[in-house]
Amino acid sequence: MNFSLYIAKRYLFSKSSNNAINIITGIAAIGVVVGAMSLFIVLSGFSGLKDFSLQFTNEFDSDLKILPESGKTLVFSEAQRKQLKNVEGIGNFSEIIEERVFLHYKGKNHIAYIKGVDSLYGKVNQLDSIMYFGKWFVPGEHQVVVGLSTIAKLSMGVNDYSNLLEIYVPKPGTGQLNALDPTDAFSKENVVVSGVYQVNEDLDSKYVFSDLEFARNLLSLDSSKISSVEIKLLPNSSEENVRNEIEKIFPTGILIKNRIQQNDALYKMLNTENIAVYLIFTLVLIIALFNVIGSIIMMVLDKRKNIKTLYNMGASLPEIRRIFFLQGTLMTVLGGLLGIFLGILAVLAQLKFEFVAITSTLPYPVKLKLINVVVVFVTISVLGLIASKIASSRVREKLLF
Repeated sequence: MNFSLYIAKRYLFSKSSNNAINIITGIAAIGVVVGAMSLFIVLSGFSGLKDFSLQFTNEFDSDLKILPESGKTLVFSEAQRKQLKNVEGIGNFSEIIEERVFLHYKGKNHIAYIKGVDSLYGKVNQLDSIMYFGKWFVPGEHQVVVGLSTIAKLSMGVNDYSNLLEIYVPKPGTGQLNALDPTDAFSKENVVVSGVYQVNEDLDSKYVFSDLEFARNLLSLDSSKISSVEIKLLPNSSEENVRNEIEKIFPTGILIKNRIQQNDALYKMLNTENIAVYLIFTLVLIIALFNVIGSIIMMVLDKRKNIKTLYNMGASLPEIRRIFFLQGTLMTVLGGLLGIFLGILAVLAQLKFEFVAITSTLPYPVKLKLINVVVVFVTISVLGLIASKIASSRVREKLLF
């Protein structure tokens, strides 16, 4: 094995007497380096984009969320509330009432979701980071906080007491619609906008935050019914243990979702895109490694005299094949390591200097992750082994005579 490795290193790092083979080998090595570098940069860029996309949902989504298994509401009694407070691992929880509503302001309409929250909501989710203008609503004052997109669609102002926002929601029941007064089928409340939040375009037009009791009165719900409970876990707490304790408090009729499960469609989309990008650039690497196969085969043909000499000196056919197998392996592994190193430098340069930007104020997000280094190295190594095996198999017995 040491003999084969020694000869393989000599063939790899020494120049051939045939200049064309030197050029082919150089092109193959550059292809490996550029391919590994490109794959690493793309995976790092996608990791940055993934974190950039998820940071918006993380501001809105709690660590755990209790939802009704069926229907829109669940019963949350005072006894259950006390039991939930005593669960080890729960830092805080907030009761939520959520329902679709119709907004009307000065002749303009918009459909959104009212999200009634209690006073502990700010301890479960980050409010300071999402407030764009104004202040959070004061409980009991008929105030709401709306998204920046909703403000733009309805051309609303903040703290405008002369023009109130009208919120409509269908009244419970199955009565017929009054043709003379269709609004009789809706419950209506007038509110003033106290503040504006901003996360992203979709979420900015989705929610209208209000006091929990205001939402309960608007929807005509009794005091024991809520839409969900959002929970913030303590650091280093066990999600599984907390889930088990919650299931004891709510024996049936609930679903418990963590942050990933609350956004399962988004996570599936991002993971699918990640796999697709990986497969596309792996295909590029495979094409680049055809150059490695070609360069090794050319080297085999160029070294026919040397191969015969080695055979006459006692080297077996498997040992001679191992020489070219190791040559191809060394080329791909060393080229892959160099490509990863250059890719890391490029990612660090982007993080520091932000020379690639999506907009004039938003640099392209990238992130250095060890898993990307491992994925690229394993990919280039496995493909290099396969390419080297294919190329070394071209050493046949007829070359020895």
